[in-house]
Amino acid sequence: MTVLLGVDTGGTYTDAALLDEGETRVLARAKALTSRPDLSIGVGAAIDAVLAQAGVAPSQVALVSLSTTLATNALVEGQGGRAALLAIGFDEGDLGRDGLPEALRGDPLIRLRGGHDHGGNEVAPLDMAGLETALRALPEGLTGLAVAARFATRNPAHEIAARDLARRVTGLPVTCSHELSSALGGPRRALTALLNARLIGLIDRLVAACEGHLRAVGIRAPLMVVRGDGALMAAAVAHEKPIETILSGPAASAAGAAWLAREPLALVSDIGGTTTDICLLRDGRPMIDPEGARVGPWRTMVEAVAMRTWGLGGDSEVHLLPGLTGDLNLGPRRVVPVSLLARDHGAMVHRALDAALAQDRVPEDAGRFVLPLWAGALPPGLDARESAVAARLAAGPLPYAQAVLSRPEGTALNRLVARGQAMISAVTPTDAAHVLHLQADFDGEAAQKALALFARRPTGAGDRLAPDAPALARRILDRVTEQTALALLEAAFAEDSRPWAEPEKLARHALAQAGLDGHAGLVRTSLALNLPVVALGASARTHYPAVGLRLGTRVAIPDHAEVANAVGAVVGRVAGSVEATVTSPAPGAFVAHLPSGPQRFADPDEALAALTQALDAEATTRARAAGADEVELRHALDRREAEIEGQRVFVEARLRVTAQGRARLARA
Repeated sequence: MTVLLGVDTGGTYTDAALLDEGETRVLARAKALTSRPDLSIGVGAAIDAVLAQAGVAPSQVALVSLSTTLATNALVEGQGGRAALLAIGFDEGDLGRDGLPEALRGDPLIRLRGGHDHGGNEVAPLDMAGLETALRALPEGLTGLAVAARFATRNPAHEIAARDLARRVTGLPVTCSHELSSALGGPRRALTALLNARLIGLIDRLVAACEGHLRAVGIRAPLMVVRGDGALMAAAVAHEKPIETILSGPAASAAGAAWLAREPLALVSDIGGTTTDICLLRDGRPMIDPEGARVGPWRTMVEAVAMRTWGLGGDSEVHLLPGLTGDLNLGPRRVVPVSLLARDHGAMVHRALDAALAQDRVPEDAGRFVLPLWAGALPPGLDARESAVAARLAAGPLPYAQAVLSRPEGTALNRLVARGQAMISAVTPTDAAHVLHLQADFDGEAAQKALALFARRPTGAGDRLAPDAPALARRILDRVTEQTALALLEAAFAEDSRPWAEPEKLARHALAQAGLDGHAGLVRTSLALNLPVVALGASARTHYPAVGLRLGTRVAIPDHAEVANAVGAVVGRVAGSVEATVTSPAPGAFVAHLPSGPQRFADPDEALAALTQALDAEATTRARAAGADEVELRHALDRREAEIEGQRVFVEARLRVTAQGRARLARA
């Protein structure tokens, strides 16, 4: 028997699922904790468990497909490696748009003369000597470089030349913006390339962890990775374009939901450790976002499922909001649940919690801990304060007050967290579920102590936040329900056939909330969702029955909802898409913007024929490189003409070619 193996690595759990070759049924499923810094431990544990459960030999696995929320989580939480941006032909105004200054976060920016115009003609020569000097002056500790040139999608020559020199001088991975998107909009292409460069190390570690374990147990099947649009790509392609894995996990969950639930019209809501991801299924298929994936504050040019992502999950940090009432808020940052930290470091955690509980006044940062996420020597490129904090963490996790000795060191720790070199442990909904005996995976006694400590915090009015740990736990889970319902309602307003203005504000409007409450005074209000919710995730059965009651709708939690991402990772198809244009810069002149560069023609149909031939070959090459077996081609042509003095005049044509096929399978 030949089987297909799906693996999903999330912020908290790594899931595995086995399907038969015909993709008709789930044969087995398993979960393991995602392990940091060595991801191979969690990946290996999930794979070994699912093979043992099904009684399947490694040689029977014909395909392994991997989805992940790691890239999505990194962008939502503002994490990722350090990267430099090489900007060619852009002015100050361009580089101040689309969130580029915020995305750079003080990392190096190299501005160069060069670039092209909209017709693909060189505006100025590329300053290669200046580029080499700037490259040699870059600081240590960078994980990648991004190259973006003005109108590179019309002529990529300057990006290619800069990429080749940068690779030769630095030895670092280099991302070109034209390789990620063929759309215009240079600043957003630059942003997408920069984020891609930040994610290379993260995805490389995950792929290496998975490939290493597959070799160790004797699985020789090809490894595929799920893209943000739900298609599959070979692991080698994921190395070059890790940005395409943003929303990989959500795309896999949408595919898994469609396969498991068979609901033609529904909102899919997947709650993980870090995020809640919501998308609309229409005719049983997830919709693709025409504007590019949006994750956290970033609108990228990556094609992806039209997914809305909120920083809300089982491991979201619980915050006490300022004010008199003692209101709570969850996320967006993921932290390690205290109960999980105590499972592995029980003596240290209980000692710190007991000491804090013995004091009359709750110390600042009591119940919070810091974990290092590196192995061996300290990470390179740290400043003095970062080094001081890292040195204290070298032996393992510590209570926050022992890891950070001053406010400036707290800022330094935040930088370590942002770069994925450390994590905070604090109270989460997972801990609350342990206190209420809704979950029993970790150290429930540590959760009880951590919530008892948190409950003693004073509100703005000076009152105690909650009488005891169970009361606080109920408030935290109620807040999960409230924030999840808000997210679903906002998504429904945004996807509704009526064009509601400002869905985010509308979902939070007093009338909308009164409608959900069923207020019936002098005014009677009523509001409910008019479609079901398909709930996925390990904690879906804990949280979503209350969400369904709040929204007045049916909640479907299908069998295997806990591993829907791993199921969705297997049922996708490999695809390679490429898009380009034919323009008319002057009467009687037609330019086909081929992957190799612009080519002029005297007839628009000849230009289109040349473009079609080139894009057919490029799409086929991309699909085969991404792991497709046999491919079929699909064409989408948008030809624009204008009527001038009674005659049709060619303006522009945009052609998109997609090559799609099933992934190549290994045979025993």
